Amino acid sequence: MNHELSWKFAEEFVPEPPAMTLARQHSHELGIDAVSPGVAAQLRVLAAASGARTILEIGTGAGVSGLALLDGAPAATLTTIDVEPDHQQSARASLLSAGIPANQLRLIAGRALDVLPRMNDGAYDLVLVDADTTSLLAYVEHALRIARAGGLVLVPHALWRGKVADPVQRDETVAEFRALLGAIGESETHTVALSTSGDGLLQLVTRAG
Repeated sequence: MNHELSWKFAEEFVPEPPAMTLARQHSHELGIDAVSPGVAAQLRVLAAASGARTILEIGTGAGVSGLALLDGAPAATLTTIDVEPDHQQSARASLLSAGIPANQLRLIAGRALDVLPRMNDGAYDLVLVDADTTSLLAYVEHALRIARAGGLVLVPHALWRGKVADPVQRDETVAEFRALLGAIGESETHTVALSTSGDGLLQLVTRAG
């Protein structure tokens, strides 16, 4: 089986709308590692299947993931946190140009580790963690607390450019993702899946009780 060919086919299988293509272009210009088209398609499906009404995004980027999530859950409100105001301005423009009402958007400028402790337990149906990897474990810990029972926590880039599965690779980012996957893989309190779309998408469902 040609895994590389299958991966490429899956990545290109779902065409992206113009607003997302433009947001992806802005991501590239700003030096942001946006989720891949295949991961964006999965985010759309997961948001739709979960019936999410409240979505939290840790790491706004230029709006690619936000567009995917709200395309899947068009009635949801999106709260998104980023320390870079330029990124949030670009994301806001992309989201509004896609026809998303301003009252469905809440953009918070600031350090996620300053904002997250003030957020209520179980307040969101879906939490996406896509911010700086130096605080990855802390972000996911907060995300699991903030997601409601039965809610989704999603972590893109979980295979980090194909390096996580390669034992030779040992840089700090790889170590962070390996530590996360090791901790989650041993958990009995979450339902877990790891997709190979893009450079990985870790999916967690929090269990009641």
